[in-house]
Amino acid sequence: MDSVKCSTALGLICGLVSMPVLAQENAGSAEVVEPAVERRTLDVAAIDTENFELTGFIGWMSVEDFESDPVYGLRFAYHINPHLFVEATYGESDAGTSTAERLGNESLRKDDDYTYYDVSLGYNLLSETFVSTKRTLNSSFYLIGGVGNTDLAGEDELTLNLGFGFKVLPKDNLAIRLDARDYMFESDVSGRDKTTHNFQVTLNLGWYF
Repeated sequence: MDSVKCSTALGLICGLVSMPVLAQENAGSAEVVEPAVERRTLDVAAIDTENFELTGFIGWMSVEDFESDPVYGLRFAYHINPHLFVEATYGESDAGTSTAERLGNESLRKDDDYTYYDVSLGYNLLSETFVSTKRTLNSSFYLIGGVGNTDLAGEDELTLNLGFGFKVLPKDNLAIRLDARDYMFESDVSGRDKTTHNFQVTLNLGWYF
């Protein structure tokens, strides 16, 4: 009986000793399975490192107490950092016939040439726009506001502007943007002084240099 107990005890001890060895052998022989995931490569248009931007624009402007007509002009911007930029604008439009003139009041007949210039400060909210599964464009939604001067009906008026826009960069030195702004100034074209709101929407093509 004692010999049987000894052999049983030796067998248990040998089994416990051999278990870690077998575990190591099995671990060494296991195959490593690599995930079969195809990585996508995206072509991202980089923002040009140059800080200056020259932009031409064309669009539509609604002048209060006049008509809505095409507007065109130039913008010149300096990008202080990726978020802040300063922009100067010059634009022209034909405001059309005034409301008073259309109603037959010749005493209120006004010159309908509309020109303006301003300096504005803008703030970019950076983002990316996906145009396909393999291509994305750098883009930004921006807010802008500033002060300038408007020449309308033979009078120069201090003008405030507020607006917003959306810009995409199809190339690192080329920008396309849609811009909407409200130009506010005092006017007496209707026969009484009031603050007018003159809305503008433009398509802009810019070049970084």
